[in-house]
Amino acid sequence: MSTQEAWREYLCHACGYVYRERDGDVDSGLAPGTRFEDIPEDWYCPICGVTKADFVLVEQRQTLPSESKKRLEISFVKGSRPGVRSNVRHFDVVIVGGGTAAWKAVESLRSLSEKHSIAMISQCEANRYDKPLLSVAMARNFSLSELVKETGMDAAKRFNVSLFSKTMAISVNPSRHIVRTTLGSVHYKQLIIAQGAQSVLPEHLPAEYCWRINHLSQYVRFRESLGAHSSRVLVIGAGLIGSELSNDLALGGHSVTLIDVARRPLERLLTESQRSEALLKAWECLPIQFFGNTQVSEVKKSLSGDLNVKMSDGQTLCVDTIVVAAGLKTCDRLARSAGLAWNNGIVVDPVSLEASVSDIYALGDCVSIGGETCRYIEPIARQATTIASQIIGDTLIPYANQRVPVRIKTTSLPMTI
Repeated sequence: MSTQEAWREYLCHACGYVYRERDGDVDSGLAPGTRFEDIPEDWYCPICGVTKADFVLVEQRQTLPSESKKRLEISFVKGSRPGVRSNVRHFDVVIVGGGTAAWKAVESLRSLSEKHSIAMISQCEANRYDKPLLSVAMARNFSLSELVKETGMDAAKRFNVSLFSKTMAISVNPSRHIVRTTLGSVHYKQLIIAQGAQSVLPEHLPAEYCWRINHLSQYVRFRESLGAHSSRVLVIGAGLIGSELSNDLALGGHSVTLIDVARRPLERLLTESQRSEALLKAWECLPIQFFGNTQVSEVKKSLSGDLNVKMSDGQTLCVDTIVVAAGLKTCDRLARSAGLAWNNGIVVDPVSLEASVSDIYALGDCVSIGGETCRYIEPIARQATTIASQIIGDTLIPYANQRVPVRIKTTSLPMTI
């Protein structure tokens, strides 16, 4: 095709991304001016990953569908000024994540410098809240609105942070210092990954019937689904979160069945069986039943809407709701795209918390030190201080990886180990 002909645009039907021949796709190796027919067949959409065949020509007079337009707009806050998408935005520090670890990193950075430009890329709204409260909110009579201490937008204004909310980080290109997101590419000088972890769903459990609660948005939907009436809830996993949630649900007036493959609740944390027995004793006045040495083998929904659950020990249950608290797992997609060393999480230097690729750091649930992850809140502030000391400070403040007290918030019998 002659280069004298008009530049064309092609729309991805899957996500609304528009490939513009004039601009090309430099991050994928397509120089500005690359005609669509000259793009290799194995090229994929930089936003959602579908193939070239899923793109259609956009006529110049054609108006994009409203949903596609929305996808091309950006939820962006810098101080108090909303912005509009450009091809690549440049920042001194880019943080991937919108939870406690991400905001602790912001606080530590801002304590050392007000001038450095900081961007936060968050899949959620990045509202600030105390995550441990999710497992005791009913017992303490917290309303859903009371859980949010500060909205992400307000926090971004207060800290002068550019917030890309409801935005997914797709990949990292360390050689070009670019994070590709669902709303375009962002350039960083230093990158901090604080992506957290997701609740594990065992393969044999149907996702459509199981709640997994590890973030505020999930918890809010779960609470709303319960409504004001009493429900029969099956909690799978009697570890820290499962036990705390069971206690909280029971105090909230719900009937709880708690199961685990282990013989007793909190077996991995409580080495002394007497303490588990004491917890079971404290639960005797609550509507909680515990069954150990068992797991779910099948879940079916009846015509009436009940969930019929078959257990591996032959027992059957009829419940309204299932909550899975079978542990956490960090998604490795972002780390793999950047070529970061991985061992149950992003491998970081135990002293500096720098990943295996320069100018990239990690903290919080996604970090692996010596092959072990740390899923607790206490170390996060110290981790943030260490990272900020290197990015902005003059002297490294070393991080010391150490075992911390674990507070078990089963309010019927709270414990610290």
